[in-house]
Amino acid sequence: MANYKEAPLATQPKTLDPAEYFNLSPDYRRAEEKRAALRAQLKRQYLEQLNNPHRKALIEDPALTRWTYARTNNNYFRPTAKTSLIGGLFGVLPLFVLYVVFKTDRDKREAKIKAGTYERPYKLST
Repeated sequence: MANYKEAPLATQPKTLDPAEYFNLSPDYRRAEEKRAALRAQLKRQYLEQLNNPHRKALIEDPALTRWTYARTNNNYFRPTAKTSLIGGLFGVLPLFVLYVVFKTDRDKREAKIKAGTYERPYKLST
């Protein structure tokens, strides 16, 4: 640890920060030790299930279950006035504008054809 030089673009690890490492209360250290023991116990239990050669059932992985739940139940979208406006601007408005542009062009061309003043750009026959 004596030869450690702090990188210019990286933050110092928590284990090397003296304020975070040496000035901890005994209660905080006990709580961290309990959490570490619980994590180690869960990891050991999972590895025992994973490496059991006589396993018949599926292994329940809590991290995978949480990830699947978060992926399927996306509760982050809230319909508000802003999201409705953005959806209308990018979803409905372009379709309506394209409909109006094509419809007016078609109506003008049809009126010219009926009046006999329309010059066809592509001649099908000579």
